[in-house]
Amino acid sequence: MKKIVFYLAITLAVFSANAQETAKDTTKLWKNGGNFILLFNQSAFNAQWQAGGTSSIAGNLGLNYDFNYKKGDVLWNTKIIAAYGLTKIKEAAKTAKTDDRLELNSLWGKKASGQWFYSVFFNLKTQMDSGFDKNNIAVSHFFSPAYFQFGPGMLWKKNDNLSINIAPATSRLILVDRKYTTLGSSFGVLQGNSSRFEFGTSISAYYKLNLMANVSMENRLNLYSNYLDHPENVDVDYQMNMVMKINKFLSANIALQTIYDDNAVKAVQVREVFGLGVNYGF
Repeated sequence: MKKIVFYLAITLAVFSANAQETAKDTTKLWKNGGNFILLFNQSAFNAQWQAGGTSSIAGNLGLNYDFNYKKGDVLWNTKIIAAYGLTKIKEAAKTAKTDDRLELNSLWGKKASGQWFYSVFFNLKTQMDSGFDKNNIAVSHFFSPAYFQFGPGMLWKKNDNLSINIAPATSRLILVDRKYTTLGSSFGVLQGNSSRFEFGTSISAYYKLNLMANVSMENRLNLYSNYLDHPENVDVDYQMNMVMKINKFLSANIALQTIYDDNAVKAVQVREVFGLGVNYGF
């Protein structure tokens, strides 16, 4: 399954690059582009290495692609984010998953006045492969969990690098395979159930800046408050992606994600990936 996911990710990136060339030739209403990143980490120690150490090899694939449409006072922005990583420690029998996410964001807007737009947004977050706890027991798989958000609101957009969307009537649906809730709640879904419905406010902010030549930082923040259950407990999802280009194809990349959702885990979850690898823009 893990090899299949890697092959699919590479195929998708190549297909998207070819599709990008076609889109540019056929219409000027669409502005598409993105990056495909392959990160590689490796360490090796021989038996005489006195300080000790464990040989390992790891790889991460990442895809960040935008489809942006603009005609008159109407815009439609869609972003696809996919990431998958594996690591293999020499003494371990199996490879371990280090990263796994698939996210789709789509926002439609019609200008109201100045930099404000009436908006409707849709968001989907899930994963591509099975996940296991420290006891090697499966706790998740593809589309379990899956998070859906949908709602109308107002978008403030200064430019393509800075925007905030406020949606005070947002529906959120969480889906989980019922087998993961047999013994207790899972990802906020109560024991014995397979879904959870929420209704509240969603605030999404996007900010991209160039820190210096060939160094860019993309920031995405999503806040959600559920009116139906402890609205004071705000869910937080912050994602940062920094690209430090060495040349056209090589770059150092840092990806950071911080999540707080008290219905899922009553603690701050942090994911960080750093590596040197191939960066292909298309």
